[in-house]
Amino acid sequence: MRARFDQLDRAIAGWMHEWGHAAHRYGLGVFFVWMGVLKCLGYKSATSLLAHTVYLGDPARTVVYLGAWEALIGLALLVQPLNRVALLLLAVRLPATALALVLKADVCWVSVPWVPSPEGQYLIKDLILFTAAMVIGGTVRHDHGREARR
Repeated sequence: MRARFDQLDRAIAGWMHEWGHAAHRYGLGVFFVWMGVLKCLGYKSATSLLAHTVYLGDPARTVVYLGAWEALIGLALLVQPLNRVALLLLAVRLPATALALVLKADVCWVSVPWVPSPEGQYLIKDLILFTAAMVIGGTVRHDHGREARR
């Protein structure tokens, strides 16, 4: 019985190993394109908080710029040779997200630091998406980071 369970466990883990990174990259890519396009089309999101935190001119226009930036991140994730570009675009955007959590604490937190508001939750989600993208970054080399672990 234990041997069968071990065999099944190995098969499932192998399948996840083979397909998980691609599914992860495509999922993040589609998500970024989707949310970015919605912002470009004028749908409201917590990105307006970023637009008011990082001054790039008119906040309504800044949301469109940030949406286009997110869509570019997503497209770069979907086209594997551009994954490094996606990571760079994410790395440039990350400080604005973290900055908003600090500079707009009255909007981002119900009780600092344990109870984020819906806007704060959105920004924390962005930080988590960046850490998820780091997993993709660990696979951009053909050796999948094996040299870095040695």
